[in-house]
Amino acid sequence: QVQLVESGGGLVQAGGSLRLSCAASGRTFRWDAMGWFRQAPGKEREFVAAINWDGGNTYYADSVKGRFTISRLSFKNIMYLQMNSLKPEDTAVYVCAQRPRGRMTSAEYDYWGQGTQVTVSS
Repeated sequence: QVQLVESGGGLVQAGGSLRLSCAASGRTFRWDAMGWFRQAPGKEREFVAAINWDGGNTYYADSVKGRFTISRLSFKNIMYLQMNSLKPEDTAVYVCAQRPRGRMTSAEYDYWGQGTQVTVSS
């Protein structure tokens, strides 16, 4: 059974930074692509960032390019999302995902975490 646990969310002022972590257990994720998604109240889940199995390829939503950085430590089964220059519109529940069924940027992954709340005040 795969378990993904996010941490690192919280309340931060606009312009601030947070680093989210996603710890995986139950199945090696060394060969799986991973992704971060977010969902704000009343909105659909949206893609944020994704990283392939060896970290050699990364993808970002246009809204976070240049501000967010995705990375992974496969030997520790941990993935990160460094978020800088945060804006109020970044407020959402951030969820990590493992093993996409198709494109890494689509919300079709086999495994999902429960999410961590990020709130950015203006």
